[in-house]
Amino acid sequence: MKLSNTFTFIRIIYAPVFLLLYFIPIWTGKFAELSMYISIPLLIFAEFTDYLDGHYARKRNEVSDFGKMFDPFADVFLHLSTFVCYMYSFGSQGGYMLPVLFILIMWREISQNFLRMVAAKQGTAIAARKGGKFKTVMYIASGFYALFLELLVRLDMVPECFGTLKIVSTVLFVICVILSYASFIDYLIHFGKVLKS
Repeated sequence: MKLSNTFTFIRIIYAPVFLLLYFIPIWTGKFAELSMYISIPLLIFAEFTDYLDGHYARKRNEVSDFGKMFDPFADVFLHLSTFVCYMYSFGSQGGYMLPVLFILIMWREISQNFLRMVAAKQGTAIAARKGGKFKTVMYIASGFYALFLELLVRLDMVPECFGTLKIVSTVLFVICVILSYASFIDYLIHFGKVLKS
């Protein structure tokens, strides 16, 4: 496997690992702090591989149509997995992402993957556009913010303003939804000829 694709594959491997690390304390009532100490650094590295795969693809001349599809697929796989987690919390505070927002994002990502498959059948590999990249950055920022709130819960350091902090989390995920659909419309416009054919 090419080095760039190996970095991409790391995100796919880590998605279920993060899911388990997040939910084991919720299921068992144990290892709350330990789960955060392990999962947060690993998630940071997993997100960093999104830069590494592109860097080495260009540096080692490994840019390919497969990589153009594999990279965004790995992003979606990881982010949807983490977003599922953020609908739940170890404490009694409730989750940080409304289920309806998750569903809207999931619909968008499934539709985007369908668009990529249709384009690939026509011989066109849809690479990430600026709008899609900006959307991904917002996914990452919102996800880490929600994870920070969960860290406060698991370290038993919940401040009095926690309710307000959760509202900020909801606002961030609403922005994620808006950006995700805005970028999807951009893809539809840019690759409209492929769909028409």
